[in-house]
Amino acid sequence: MNPEEQFKELSKNHVSLISEEELLGKLKNKRSLRVKLGVDPSRPDLHLGHAVVLRKLRLFQDFGHQVVLIIGDFTARIGDPSGRSKTRPMLSREEAKLNAESYSKQAFRILDRDRTEIRFNSEWLDPMSFEDVIRLSAKYTVARMMERHDFARRYADNEPIGVSEFLYPLAQAYDSVVVKADVEIGGDDQFFNLVVGRKIQEEYGLEAQAILTVPLIEGTDGKLKMSKSYDNYIAFDDSPRDMFGKVMSIPDSLMSKYFRLLTDKSDRELEEIDKKLQDKTVNPRDLKLELAVEITSQFFDREIAESSKEEFINIFRNKELPEEMPEIKLLEDSISIVDLLVSRAKIQSRSEARRLIDQGGVRINDQVLDDIHSVLEISDGDVLRIGKKRFYRLVKC
Repeated sequence: MNPEEQFKELSKNHVSLISEEELLGKLKNKRSLRVKLGVDPSRPDLHLGHAVVLRKLRLFQDFGHQVVLIIGDFTARIGDPSGRSKTRPMLSREEAKLNAESYSKQAFRILDRDRTEIRFNSEWLDPMSFEDVIRLSAKYTVARMMERHDFARRYADNEPIGVSEFLYPLAQAYDSVVVKADVEIGGDDQFFNLVVGRKIQEEYGLEAQAILTVPLIEGTDGKLKMSKSYDNYIAFDDSPRDMFGKVMSIPDSLMSKYFRLLTDKSDRELEEIDKKLQDKTVNPRDLKLELAVEITSQFFDREIAESSKEEFINIFRNKELPEEMPEIKLLEDSISIVDLLVSRAKIQSRSEARRLIDQGGVRINDQVLDDIHSVLEISDGDVLRIGKKRFYRLVKC
């Protein structure tokens, strides 16, 4: 594929591109570009929000370019201030290391391993002396930092801004210097950091990287960006059934965006899907089933995705239970419903458990449990259902 054709495909669905002329020029002048993505392992799981940018990287790889995946095991200990209304807590070295190992493994669910160079930025940031940090800091001004929207807002609201937060974009920019990035990609919330990278590269005598940002996607609630913090995420490591069910739970209004950013549908197919949604000539549930198959099959195979579809239909249309479900083994004959949810069913907190119960989202054998103080008398083989997608079989030991 010639450079013009590559550019047309690579620039689809972008939010910001600096600049069209630069990226096209790099495609024309270099046989293989070094395309950088930096990710901070602030949490151990990748989700479909990460898949949007990883799919763009895979497209670069399919055109013969080299991806440089920077695992920010050092910068995660600072905390990215992007989009934050307050200072983000710092991670310990041990937390960052564990999360980094998980990130690098999961990324290869999408990326081509043979065209991916993985680097950890502690490799060059840990050895820096304080003098090195001062010299790097001197290459950017506070005035330029305050152009960042979230910094300006916090300053206006008299909210604290840590000096370490000014150092974060400089550290990320220095990554681009070390790996000699030709292009850097990120979510739309990373635009400022990527622009700083261009400036710092020039300060070190390098050609500025082209930058391309992609949209953020909303999570299963349809309102907030997908994030584990908001419990609205679809994880790479979800089981096929859970992944399929979570995609089916998104609002209809998100289907077009998910089809566009998370599948390989052609422009013509996307137009047809949008037309069907607008004209209401097809049941949105049928299109969502198609979407869930397309997404699930990227992480598993098509046969597994189709099997998940059939299971979903059996459970939610025909009211059948899944053939397989995880077991919760209990020694006791009775247990409070809140304790069962938190200690055995992996609900994150007692307040979250109470919320689920109050909303009628917890059932035993299809009987709604609406009393947060209830104590269950356990029978072997009882089925615990949480929400629409999570089933557990209770086993007495």
